Amino acid sequence: MRRMSQNPPNLRPDLAPRARFDEAPRPGQPTIGMVSLGCPKALVDSERILTRLRAEGYQISPDYAGADAVIVNTCGFLDSAKAESLDAIGEALVENGKVIVTGCLGAEPDYIREHHPNILAVTGPHQYEQVLDSVHKAVPPSPDPFVDLLPASGVKLTPRHYSYLKISEGCNHKCKFCIIPDMRGKLASRPAHAVMREAEKLVDAGVKELLVISQDTSAYGVDIKHAEDRGHRAHITDLARDLGSLGAWVRLHYVYPYPHVRNLIPLMAEGLILPYLDIPFQHAHPDTLKRMARPAAAAKTLDEIAAWRADCPDITLRSTFIVGYPGETEEEFETLLDWLDEAQLDRVGCFQYENVDGARSNDLPDHVPTEVKQERWDRFMEKAQAISEAKLQAKVGKTLEVIVDDIDEDGIATCRTWADAPEIDGNLFIDEGTEGLSVGDIAKVEVDEAGEYDLWGVLKGQ
Repeated sequence: MRRMSQNPPNLRPDLAPRARFDEAPRPGQPTIGMVSLGCPKALVDSERILTRLRAEGYQISPDYAGADAVIVNTCGFLDSAKAESLDAIGEALVENGKVIVTGCLGAEPDYIREHHPNILAVTGPHQYEQVLDSVHKAVPPSPDPFVDLLPASGVKLTPRHYSYLKISEGCNHKCKFCIIPDMRGKLASRPAHAVMREAEKLVDAGVKELLVISQDTSAYGVDIKHAEDRGHRAHITDLARDLGSLGAWVRLHYVYPYPHVRNLIPLMAEGLILPYLDIPFQHAHPDTLKRMARPAAAAKTLDEIAAWRADCPDITLRSTFIVGYPGETEEEFETLLDWLDEAQLDRVGCFQYENVDGARSNDLPDHVPTEVKQERWDRFMEKAQAISEAKLQAKVGKTLEVIVDDIDEDGIATCRTWADAPEIDGNLFIDEGTEGLSVGDIAKVEVDEAGEYDLWGVLKGQ
């Protein structure tokens, strides 16, 4: 039996990869633990906090027991994510006792203290200075200037060969099911030259893949009127072209299907950026989209998808959907299934609708019963799985470029193709002949087997 990925069809696309820590503290060094929950954007926040702490002489602990205090970076995306955050805070209090809370759920300090009154401090998302102040109060810094030299690339919580690159904060959309704008504010784009400077440093440090993230990547630069500074313009098309010049894989996430997205497709066809778009369609029926307060243009979206594929036949499309949204009828749900049949998306994630405290969708009439949501989710994922399996089967016999994420003790390499983002998509496994490979290598592989979500292959020339 060949190795298979633990890649269930309900894998949540709002989760970031597990944080990795690989340094041991020096004797007497103040040590901070970090629990980073939620999406890749939160993981970038954690990296920024830890980079600042590392520069002040703190070491980072991979467990509670070895830490003088613990920071919990929370998620507030769904009520289930809030519950997960509260559980993590409680566990940190039991295991360590000194806990500082930050992140999206930190925007609701009274809610957190109601459940965990003994925490040391609460700060909201991207309030880095307040987090540092709280750490200083709990565990005073004690830097050794001859030892605590910060690497130019800062502290990374992902493997060394790929990195998330956050280009903006916040969001201008007012989707009724989402409270992210309430927690993280309106769109605030980073200057393009600052994004490029960070990207250049990452590539110089050995990063082979840049994963571009934000709440709304397509809207990048709108708030700063697409300002040009130091040779770089704050527009997603210009930024993608500039990033593509660095020689790394460039993967775009959270791209709303605005008309100007079509200008990215030629860059993919040219090989400047990966032919991969992560687009949050959410639903296909115009009435459901209207109740969500999202653009209701599913038919036009199909036309756009067809145009993208005409210009770049190898493009991979990933999306997420919500089933069981308040008021969703069986007819509306079947429209979504029919749309999925026609769209033939490569990678699909799906949520069952949940109320989120503060979301306007909570007050909508005709909430869908839990058992109906589950039944619709099952039907949706059955169709998505069949599409995925057929798409992957069509790759058997083809030669694909892959990036190596891991090589286990048996010499089995876990890789990803251009069509696969870390943690949320599938893998390609190489079972033999991997002696000359290292993690982070980019290699050519001939696909010889396909499953529902994963591929297997042999190194070209083996």
